[in-house]
Amino acid sequence: MKSERGMTLIEIMIALAIMGLMLALAWTSISNTSSAKRDVEAEQERHHELRVALSRVVEDLQSAYLSKNEDEAATHRRTLMVGKSGGKVPDLRFSTLAHRVLWADANESDATVVTYMAMDDREKPSQTNWVRREQRRMSNKQPDEEPSELDIVIRDIEEVKFEFWDWKDEEWQDSWDTTSSDGEKGRLPLRVRITVKVKLPSGSEVTLSTQARVLLQEPLNFVQ
Repeated sequence: MKSERGMTLIEIMIALAIMGLMLALAWTSISNTSSAKRDVEAEQERHHELRVALSRVVEDLQSAYLSKNEDEAATHRRTLMVGKSGGKVPDLRFSTLAHRVLWADANESDATVVTYMAMDDREKPSQTNWVRREQRRMSNKQPDEEPSELDIVIRDIEEVKFEFWDWKDEEWQDSWDTTSSDGEKGRLPLRVRITVKVKLPSGSEVTLSTQARVLLQEPLNFVQ
């Protein structure tokens, strides 16, 4: 009877080497899949952030309004729309009826003044965030003197552009000022076009644009 022949050391080493190679290939495949999943999720979150931000801006602008029931000679008007061109992220300040009352029977008005503006990130000074500033009260004081709430709309913004449709001249303008002595005094644009540019986690840039139709074209006037 022949004696049973076992595996040699070389055969064991080859088997272990093959097994190690297979494990390495499996780990690489799993790691790449996991990394690709994280990248896709990060890009989806970024696109979701942009869609939510633009929806919020449109909601605010759709409810923009002016009122004649105030001191029109005041230095700082209570109702206005002022959007200046210049810079990568220009300011846009306007009165709107889009304030969200968070609890029932709250002693709050729907009217507020909203400003969309750029602000450096506290943790990353080289990063610019797009911020929504909402005043708690409407007054003729300088805006910085009024309490306000700040919300980051888009983190790490590259560029923002506002364009205003002048229904009189039937053309887009890159600025609007209802407090000026002429031009747009006392009237709102029919539409506002908002364009934002950001970087995706992959490093590529994406540009999204939408429009808001300003519904209240006539200034409110409760004087009989």
